[in-house]
Amino acid sequence: MKFGKYFFALLSATLISACGGDDDDPAPVAASTIDKVAQERGFNALLAAATKAELGGTLSDANARLTVFAPTDAAFNSLATSLGFSNATAMVNALPPAALRNILTYHVLPTRKPASELGATAQSTQTTSYSFAGAPATLRLETQGGVRITDAALTTATVTAADVAASNGVIHAVDKVLVPPGVLNVVQMAQVNPQFSSLVSAVVSANLQGTLSGAGPFTVFAPTNAAFAAAPTGLTTPQLTTVLTYHVLGSQVLAAQIPFGTPVTTVANQPITINAGTPPTITDTTATRARINATDVRASNGVIHVIDKVLIPAL
Repeated sequence: MKFGKYFFALLSATLISACGGDDDDPAPVAASTIDKVAQERGFNALLAAATKAELGGTLSDANARLTVFAPTDAAFNSLATSLGFSNATAMVNALPPAALRNILTYHVLPTRKPASELGATAQSTQTTSYSFAGAPATLRLETQGGVRITDAALTTATVTAADVAASNGVIHAVDKVLVPPGVLNVVQMAQVNPQFSSLVSAVVSANLQGTLSGAGPFTVFAPTNAAFAAAPTGLTTPQLTTVLTYHVLGSQVLAAQIPFGTPVTTVANQPITINAGTPPTITDTTATRARINATDVRASNGVIHVIDKVLIPAL
């Protein structure tokens, strides 16, 4: 749906860089709907994605009362380049409408939440309108030092301008596109998180990106950059391939399904053992266990669990 011509004068909107304020002092309400305010404020990539995803009617619905965490054009360009696109326009053109719809609705709360309400508690969890596997996805909002939002890819966006008023809700500008669960594949989920840049480089070097972008499902134990910095170097390509596939299971195993204490065969055809504990750990061929520091990063073709050590197989 194309957005109509902006024809109302935009009332003055209060822009603040961090959430706060008094609950009795709600954000002002503008005369124009969210789509028109976004157009006036220069959220061009957001509007292009909304048009392709057929969400224009939602943003222009005069009866709605929405909160939109609106990524800037720079945020969309950053996501695009991390996924290998030249810019946001190329990414929007390439992604199917359903994927864009899932990404965009992950930025929307179904109620109007001005800055004062977002900052009502030290930390809160807001449920978005996005649904994955029958359950609503969540965004974790932290309000110390400004509002920060952690998404399903374990990356964080910051609200850079709050309380941009609209007649049918409120916009909070954010500096990053929020990534929902189940839309990107395991390789892409690693690409959008800077702490996995070493892992992504290794996967590309071993030419495994095509395999791990396939249908799966996979379970990937993903070492962070710090883990790779402490790992052995100088591996041949076949050795690197063995190391990387040693981090992959050929099925999806969520945290609740982990068979603790039982050897599990990896794609490298060598076993690992996952040990119960807080946090859980993984035993490889060395004496040093890897700690699982985060679980259930859901991708379209599997799940990622974050670990603090590169697992070492028999080479």
